[in-house]
Amino acid sequence: MAAVYQALHRRASSLLCRLHSTYVRKMRYLNKLKEDDSLCRQAQTSGTFYLFHNLSPFLQKAGRKYLVPQLSAAEMRRILEKSPEAEQWMEESVLVGCSDEHIPHFALDLAGALEKSVIESELQGSFTDLQKALFVVDGKDSPLLASAQSLLRWHDSHQYCSKTGQPTQKNPAGSKRVCQASGITYYPQVSPVVITLVSDGSRCLLARQPSFPPGMFTALSGFCDVGETVEEAVRREVAEEVGLEVESLLYSASQHWPFPSGSLMLGCHALVGAQQAEISMDSLELEEARWFGLEEIVEGLKREPRSSKQDDGSSLPWFPPKQAIAHQLIREWVRQQSAQA
Repeated sequence: MAAVYQALHRRASSLLCRLHSTYVRKMRYLNKLKEDDSLCRQAQTSGTFYLFHNLSPFLQKAGRKYLVPQLSAAEMRRILEKSPEAEQWMEESVLVGCSDEHIPHFALDLAGALEKSVIESELQGSFTDLQKALFVVDGKDSPLLASAQSLLRWHDSHQYCSKTGQPTQKNPAGSKRVCQASGITYYPQVSPVVITLVSDGSRCLLARQPSFPPGMFTALSGFCDVGETVEEAVRREVAEEVGLEVESLLYSASQHWPFPSGSLMLGCHALVGAQQAEISMDSLELEEARWFGLEEIVEGLKREPRSSKQDDGSSLPWFPPKQAIAHQLIREWVRQQSAQA
């Protein structure tokens, strides 16, 4: 029996090493593409492309599913034949990843090159607002669309040097922009945001802003201030928005989120004292904030926006879909409460 376990252990270790080696090779290849301009230009001739138009991704509907097509370089050239300066547009693409087989993936926004309707008719699909797209495509595609749009948006808003006012130039991979006049190199940056599920031990606190769809509640969130730690940001945001003092907190996970621009959501659970759990809401920031018990949370997780409408026109509470880190935090809280029951 010991020999069998040893053999299984060796096979598992061998598989893990192969997976690790695949990942390492892929990351090193991507880094080479970012640093070697000629290699990246060559990769553009054999890679695949995700299309955007005014930062909206191109999707195709197949039955009830929405697919994110990857166009070959040859298909891209065929589409861009309808536009002058086709090669120049290919240079505007940005590197967003690669397959395990080292097929590079690029994203390209064709606003200014071709009319949206021309591309949609040619490829039998539609450009869809990213906020909607993230919740209808497969879960593995959502992070890629989010990061691709954030990178395209960053390039669009950083075309000039903040010191000299002169134009900046992107490298072929889109991993940086350089001002030739000053020599300054600009790199894409992300803004850290804390998103916190507050609990008093038996209930969790969710809130909504006026801009939210009717009935949707989510965890508290806010940008980190300069110089703040994650812990300080969580305590400050909870104090500012609902007037509660955090006693302890636990980090859960992170998620890239492209709204309002490239943000890194840092998900946390925060505990407040049950005896000091009276909400004092900041009405300038929030429309409503309240405590939810376990049963109400479980029911809300089953509910979709379409099924939340009541006869009187009001909406029952519902929560962000599974692609959002807020959903993950709420699910974790439910599992914790269920384990304690």
